[in-house]
Amino acid sequence: MHLNRDADLQQTPKNGLLLLQLLVLGMFLVFTLRFWYLQLHRGQEFAERAENNRIRQQQVYAPRGLIRDRSGVLLAVNEPAYALAIVREDSQDIPAVLGQVSEWLDLDNDQLLETFELGRLRIRRFQPQILVHSLTFEQLATIEANTMTWPELKIVTKPRRSYPQGPLLAHVIGYVAEANEQEMNADPELTLGDSIGKKGIELTMERILRGRKGLRQVDVDVAGRHLGSTLLAPPQAGNDVRLSIDLELQHFVDQTLGEHVGSVIVMEADTGQVLSLVSKPAFDNNLFVAGLSHADWALLRDNPAHPLQNRAIQSAYPPASVFKLVIAGAALTHQIAAPTDRVFCSGGLRLGNRLFRCWQRRGHGWMDMNEGLVQSCDVIFYTFGDKLGVDRMHPYAVESGFGVRTGIDLPHESMGLVPSRDWKRRRFNEPWHGGDNLNMSIGQGYMLTTPLQVARYTAALVNGGKLLKPQLLADAPPEVQGELPLQSGHRDFLVQAMVNTVEGSRGTARRIAKPGVRLGAKTGTAQVVRLMSEFERVDLEDIPYHFRHHGWMSSFGQRDGRSYVIVAMVEHGGGGGSATGPIIKSIYDYLFPDIQPADESHEPD
Repeated sequence: MHLNRDADLQQTPKNGLLLLQLLVLGMFLVFTLRFWYLQLHRGQEFAERAENNRIRQQQVYAPRGLIRDRSGVLLAVNEPAYALAIVREDSQDIPAVLGQVSEWLDLDNDQLLETFELGRLRIRRFQPQILVHSLTFEQLATIEANTMTWPELKIVTKPRRSYPQGPLLAHVIGYVAEANEQEMNADPELTLGDSIGKKGIELTMERILRGRKGLRQVDVDVAGRHLGSTLLAPPQAGNDVRLSIDLELQHFVDQTLGEHVGSVIVMEADTGQVLSLVSKPAFDNNLFVAGLSHADWALLRDNPAHPLQNRAIQSAYPPASVFKLVIAGAALTHQIAAPTDRVFCSGGLRLGNRLFRCWQRRGHGWMDMNEGLVQSCDVIFYTFGDKLGVDRMHPYAVESGFGVRTGIDLPHESMGLVPSRDWKRRRFNEPWHGGDNLNMSIGQGYMLTTPLQVARYTAALVNGGKLLKPQLLADAPPEVQGELPLQSGHRDFLVQAMVNTVEGSRGTARRIAKPGVRLGAKTGTAQVVRLMSEFERVDLEDIPYHFRHHGWMSSFGQRDGRSYVIVAMVEHGGGGGSATGPIIKSIYDYLFPDIQPADESHEPD
């Protein structure tokens, strides 16, 4: 009996030893599994994180391509700028950091927080995330003085766009600004803080001008302090662009247009090269580069003069009597009139119970097509429009380049409007009336066109009938987009009628005549509203500004193998010749300076 009790007592330690062995084995398995999880399953991830605590990669911004005028003068350049960034991994209290930055730079804290939240979704924790894109030197000094206390804040150097000419070329060059979320989603190359073209050549030539970022490896200590760096991939600068614009001519045209609201285009008739394109009022494109405040943006957006609108390509106006060239061509092409056919102008034409007046209330008397163009008689063109009808005027105008975009390398170009029966039915649910034909024949009614469309048409008249793409790049070859639907003899007739409008004693453009230069022109007065009788015989200055007519002139000038087209549109400038004539004459004086006679004097024997 005692032996059995002793055996039971001796068995108890063996059970405890087994339990201890199982406990040790379990712990070993736990450590083994944890080791496998950390070293094998997530080993690469933790290795990268450990490496990132010592080595970080940063993007190196690439300079944008330069923009020059046709002579090589710089129009858009890059200058160094300083941005403020935060490395989230190095920060223990991000709200406190943002609050401090807001206090230093006098920024709205909520807006700064919104910028931060947008960036944290796109930028890794160990990479600099830009908070403020452009620091002044005073702000930069404040940040630099506190980097030891706030090591998560970094200064990032990046190129910033600058436009030395400012408003002078804002409508041509446009501007760059920070890419928004939609643009970043559409382009994987873009990251937070990148600037891209938003308007003008900067937008249309974005892929050419934008460079390719480089990559830099930065060594840091445990506190995030910079120890050294290695350039892994150098940035590639964007390609330069040389424009067809002549900067000196652009200056002169801008000064000549003065305080008028409107636009002027100077173009080479044989190549389509645009030498000057001025739209006024303009805006300072440098304002957009550093970021426009909501208040400044509201001032530009709500300005009743619409300075952001490029009037040369985006504003569509009734072409008025400038369009009579197209109607005369249609009448000749469709053989409903000959140059020698005569129509009597008594001051108006009655259609049904409505009298359509000529601008010359007392009438012009007997008019043929040439005199009708020279003196801009409305009645003779009423008869052409009545005979042609919209079904022939509409397609002819479209073939002549109206109602379609010119294709110039600028965004948001207007098509203008060439009305048709179908268009009026869709737009107003009304039929086309006979009076609509008469209005269209003198470039009024629903007809709308841009100054650039008029310039392209005028160039085609004098270059042999070729509708050329207006070119803004200096090295772009002429690009023929179509041919005018005109026989060469009819085209020569229209060109000579334009010359007669300048050289004739009754020509509406006679004020631009210049000895030694072959000049031709067509004026136009676009009716904005039907003037009340109280304003019909008063001076322009006595008519409310927004009641005044728009003034047109489309012209060409030729000498010594050079051939230019100049189109001017002055909003609310009154009669075409009086408003635009002095402007165009001054530009031709600039392009074709008077030839000084040779000095025939000699020393006496």
